[in-house]
Amino acid sequence: MLVDGSIFLGVSDRPEYLKLKYANRHGLITGATGTGKTVSLQVLAEGFSAAGVPVFAADIKGDLSGISRMGKAKDWQLKRAEDIGFSDFADDVYPVIFWDLFGKQGHPVRATISEMGPVLLSRILDLNDTQEGVLNIAFRVADEEGLLLLDLKDLRALLVEVQERAKEISARYGNVTTASIGAIQRALLVLEQQGADNFFGERALTIADLMRTDADGRGVVSILAADHLMQAPRLYATFLLWLLSELFEELPEVGDPDKPKLVFFFDEAHLLFDDAPKALIDKVEQVVKLIRSKGVGVYFVTQNPVDIPESVLAQLANRVQHALRAYTPREQKAVRVAAETFRPNPAFSTEEAITQLGIGEALVSVLEDKGVPSMVGRTFIRPPSAQVGPISPAERDATLANSPVGSLYDTVLDRESAFEVLHKRARDKQLADERAAYEEAQRAEAEQLAEERARAERAAAPRRSTRQSLTEAAMTSFARTVANTLGRELVRGILGGLKGRR
Repeated sequence: MLVDGSIFLGVSDRPEYLKLKYANRHGLITGATGTGKTVSLQVLAEGFSAAGVPVFAADIKGDLSGISRMGKAKDWQLKRAEDIGFSDFADDVYPVIFWDLFGKQGHPVRATISEMGPVLLSRILDLNDTQEGVLNIAFRVADEEGLLLLDLKDLRALLVEVQERAKEISARYGNVTTASIGAIQRALLVLEQQGADNFFGERALTIADLMRTDADGRGVVSILAADHLMQAPRLYATFLLWLLSELFEELPEVGDPDKPKLVFFFDEAHLLFDDAPKALIDKVEQVVKLIRSKGVGVYFVTQNPVDIPESVLAQLANRVQHALRAYTPREQKAVRVAAETFRPNPAFSTEEAITQLGIGEALVSVLEDKGVPSMVGRTFIRPPSAQVGPISPAERDATLANSPVGSLYDTVLDRESAFEVLHKRARDKQLADERAAYEEAQRAEAEQLAEERARAERAAAPRRSTRQSLTEAAMTSFARTVANTLGRELVRGILGGLKGRR
């Protein structure tokens, strides 16, 4: 229900409204299991949709899906409406698009590796400075060589290429080590085992498809089926941070509009921060701080305020606090922390009230005029107008069949990208090497055959005999005799002449 640009939340000692002009100052919905957080989320989502503000909500248990069906008021809804004087309460239905990272309960949600980028991917993978530097080098090589990075197999193929060319690439950009490449590959394996191969690819989600309104001007509620996704917390964190970053990069600055351009509800928000590295928390804090100027409101939904880092918690101005239990010292501390985040109300003790709230009752504090937090009020939350609780699989299928984006995202695209290019390059190189090796073997074989043939020819040629025939022997003997006779006669003649002269 809308009243003068505000969403009616419920009644404390006065009606409680969330002013649309302050709705992009972010918010927090907390409370123990079964205290009414999902109903509060649905009330806000219905209010934003009615105001023409698109909504994106992660639905962990499937309960929010009922917003896509006409409400059939139950007794408790009628009684609550009567108790708080909600005379305008009526059944209603809101436009919905279902999404699912795994493509089972909604249209697939995908992003490309290039869109994620090396900086954000390094935060998600919890890489150290050296490993982040190597990942940046890999992306630089991809840019220079025109290699599209669409999915995980593209990035893996690129890392292998960088490792094989480590000497060449290190000379240009800095040291690339096998250890760093291995660490990145192992981190990617962890992400892949949680289902990231379903998330990375095409067609990538277009932010404009989350910012739709229907023919009546109502904001479309995009619901992400997250019942399986919450079992993969690293992937869930990857998706949420990517989505916020994409919004920040793509949307123009709008300052403080009369109403948000888009509102996000992140259920089970602790999954985004549990065991998260400081670099990741810093990135979330930075995005939450800056995205307000883009007209985007971010609302975290979790069981306990201590699930949210203080630096992020400080950015959440609009609060809906359902009951908390305080049986252990940690829970008692959480109650005190939650109480201290509210502007006190002298009519009651905030700390005591948190543990005494009934189902559907909450402590509410929102920004009022000039952005000042309202005094906390113990509020009975108004009943939702659409169906409360999950829809059937057949009803979900019917909604998907009539979706305006089904033809865009239900078909997987697999363009030629880094994996195919590098695979072809490696195959061509292998064929060239095999061809060169074959030609070299042929030359060597030809040379060997020629050598063997030459040796065979030399071995087959007739040898010249050194033995003399009888005639040759006789002639040789005669010649030798004549030569000897002439020699003696000549000597005698010479000697005789010398004697006579003497």
